[in-house]
Amino acid sequence: MSKTPQGQEQLSELEKSMDVIIDIFHKYSRQEGDSDTLTKNELKLLIQSQLANYLRHVKNKATIDQIMNDLDINKDQQISFSETMLLITRVTIATHEHLHEVEDQQQQQQQQHKHQHHH
Repeated sequence: MSKTPQGQEQLSELEKSMDVIIDIFHKYSRQEGDSDTLTKNELKLLIQSQLANYLRHVKNKATIDQIMNDLDINKDQQISFSETMLLITRVTIATHEHLHEVEDQQQQQQQQHKHQHHH
């Protein structure tokens, strides 16, 4: 393991991606109101700019209002980091399932092609 200047071990790919999630959360949480929570406006900006592609894979296309209500467990009109992680987790799971569906479809198509060649 090579050392970084801070004397820490170099981060793994997964650790780097965790850092990115935290950085992105703060990029939006610091725009208005409490600097460590997202307002509805900040959540909307984060979703539109950071989750636009993958949010499409989530089966029920919720509006920002629905997502906000869903995530705001303590109903304080602010989304904490852990509440934001629920959304990211949900979208990641849905995307994972979507990728498997796409793979399955591709495999089915390949099998159909193979069968056609036998005739």
